[in-house]
Amino acid sequence: MRAPTCSAFALTSTLALLFSLAVPASAQTPPTLDKAKASGTLTVAYRESSIPFSYLGGDAQPTGFGWEICQRIVNEVKKSTGRADLKVATQSVTSQNRIPLLVNGTIDIECGSTTNNSDRAKQVAFAINYFYTGTRLLVKSDSPIKAMADLKGKKVVSTAGTTNYQVMRKLNADRNLGFDLLAAKDHAESALLVQSSRADAFGMDDILLYGLRASAQNPAEFAVVGEAIQVEPYAIMLRKDDPAFKKLVDDTLVALIKSGEFETLYKKWFQSPIPPKNINLGAPMSQELRDNLKALSDKPAL
Repeated sequence: MRAPTCSAFALTSTLALLFSLAVPASAQTPPTLDKAKASGTLTVAYRESSIPFSYLGGDAQPTGFGWEICQRIVNEVKKSTGRADLKVATQSVTSQNRIPLLVNGTIDIECGSTTNNSDRAKQVAFAINYFYTGTRLLVKSDSPIKAMADLKGKKVVSTAGTTNYQVMRKLNADRNLGFDLLAAKDHAESALLVQSSRADAFGMDDILLYGLRASAQNPAEFAVVGEAIQVEPYAIMLRKDDPAFKKLVDDTLVALIKSGEFETLYKKWFQSPIPPKNINLGAPMSQELRDNLKALSDKPAL
């Protein structure tokens, strides 16, 4: 048989490269439980400023409502894999990189404030919805902005890579408000733009705005205003097409809900003083969430 020519080798290499690029990263990542058992490590992602879901506490370590729930999930992973020695690696993520890092296997689960919607469900999977929220505005307390209509001609910021940025852009177009929409890298930067008067308002999920206000040096400097737009569910984010891990995560949430521990955790993080400044968000459980504690649905927003 004649030896392949250089051009044949080049063609084979090119086809191999194209094939590898065509295969989704998630297809190259083994199932999460198998990966954890083999490596002895589960990588849990958190957000640095998504109070009270996951954020950095006074000791610069991740904490929060979603973070605590993920620790319960870690315990179940240890049992399922037989790895009592399982190590938990932590990884900070942003709105922009959380999905790519999950898909390519850098992180295994994200415990933050990610909206479960149909578009994202094309790339990732979500556990049972564990919170519901709507887009509102963070402004300075003395701001004349009290409603969405007051944004006309103003500078408005939202965090890049979030559904809220899209909601604010659509609102601007639909109502012909003509505001200048800015994109910040994370929630903390968005809030800073309002504090420094470089933006007049910050459009984001209302519960995150309450959390940012509570963590500010002077909480009284800020107010959360405006009618809630587009109520959406939050859920813990997982890799797509990993049914065994999704079942473990969902089963953990169901056990927390049925035992009453979920409601205890909710009261701890949303209706009690929380670190680092021991401020109470005073956010009662929404009717949407109460309904889902019975329905146990992972239904996405449209």
